[in-house]
Amino acid sequence: MKLNYLLLDVFTRERLKGNPLAVVLKADGLLDDQMQAIAAEFNLSETVFVLKPQAEHHTARVRIFTPAVELPFAGHPTVGAAVAMGLQHRTSAVRLEEEVGLITCVIETDGKRGGFARFALPALPHKVDAPPSSAAMAAALGLTTADIGCGTYAPAVYSAGVIFYLVPVRDATALRAVKPNTAGWSEVFPLGHHSVYVFTETPDEPDNQLAARMFAPGMGLGEDPATGAAAAALIGLLAEHAPDGQQELVLRQGTEMGRPSQIAIQLRKDGGKLVHGGIGGHAVVVGEGLLDLSD
Repeated sequence: MKLNYLLLDVFTRERLKGNPLAVVLKADGLLDDQMQAIAAEFNLSETVFVLKPQAEHHTARVRIFTPAVELPFAGHPTVGAAVAMGLQHRTSAVRLEEEVGLITCVIETDGKRGGFARFALPALPHKVDAPPSSAAMAAALGLTTADIGCGTYAPAVYSAGVIFYLVPVRDATALRAVKPNTAGWSEVFPLGHHSVYVFTETPDEPDNQLAARMFAPGMGLGEDPATGAAAAALIGLLAEHAPDGQQELVLRQGTEMGRPSQIAIQLRKDGGKLVHGGIGGHAVVVGEGLLDLSD
């Protein structure tokens, strides 16, 4: 079996920045364990497998794997796969079947090798549980309890398909200072894949309003350069503090890793209730190749 694949950098316009993604095309012949093994072989934060859709009028079914687990939803694979298919099919919209549900992506291509994709969240974020104590979280993140909290934001646990512990910190200096202590990590953050999204407001940065870092040892990852599913969960907490109406925000991630990324966040509240959340970003093709799985 031989399969074509693309490599893209996602949530960036620049090659060798953002979050790398492998997109394996026409992957219907693969078994589950083969997909997981291929994702481990690529060893990127996620690998997407493009399959024939279950509904004829949809563009594709996609499955998303980290090196260790399959995910029902993830933002950077959705954006990257949408841009890849938009370029291949020369279309401005694709409908992707993911485990979390159907996702419609609107795409603006930029030449033959890149573009911007935006999608509405298939499931709005919801609060999952109470967060751990600030002392426990600070110890796990290598911070002090005084570092936990940012403005009116307090820690929370949200999911828009994948559970994340959302930990606000006082400023960008505290964000840079995070040094995870993985001993006892899963006891402090027991839910889901033990994934933590540390974020702060950035009033002094002209290109973005928020900054974040994501740590997910339970997904087979250390730090992730850009995490759309975490930004989607964060929309739930942002909405708690937002007025009615629509907001457009930009969040940076990956700067501390040397992989700067920008995630476009959209939310709309009506009558005090979150009614829409959206994620968007750029992606650019950096390579392509052939997987040779033949005997």
